[in-house]
Amino acid sequence: MRSLFWICIACIGIHSANAQATGNQLADAAASIENPNIQYVPDYVQLEYPMGDVPSTTGVCTDVVIRAFRQIDIDLQKEVHEDMKSAFSDYPQNWGLARPDPNIDHRRVPNLMTYFERRGWEQSISDDATTYLPGDIVAWDLGGGITHIGLVVNNQSTEGYYLIIHNIGGGQVIEDILFSFEIIGHYRMR
Repeated sequence: MRSLFWICIACIGIHSANAQATGNQLADAAASIENPNIQYVPDYVQLEYPMGDVPSTTGVCTDVVIRAFRQIDIDLQKEVHEDMKSAFSDYPQNWGLARPDPNIDHRRVPNLMTYFERRGWEQSISDDATTYLPGDIVAWDLGGGITHIGLVVNNQSTEGYYLIIHNIGGGQVIEDILFSFEIIGHYRMR
């Protein structure tokens, strides 16, 4: 019985270490796509499926997250679309759609939030910057019904906490914006 206990403890430790390794991989992938020259273009675009992407010179905040995940071989376009097909009513109905649309669903912050929650990735929202680790995904309310999303990277602020890569109109940039807006979502890959 005692052996089983220690095996379980070891497995939990390995799972935690793997989750952090994956978080660091995602953070490094996100930092690798930093590009201040990306034009903010929120247009609806007909995409290939799977692995469809808007032109590499354009994008919005969700495209930063999508592109970072693609760097670690996860296609959020496909993942979100498949999940929405199986549980469409669990997703926000803000856009008047009757069925999932693989061209846009993964490019909407509320849909990504729902997908991450359904994966069990939700973390507590905190005003303690040390709880936001590399690879974490953060969503904000900008006010007026506008949401925003970004990824925590390994770069640190002068205060010693991690920075965010996002695109709010100035390209895919790494900035100290964690507490610039109201945080409405905090997620960590498992």
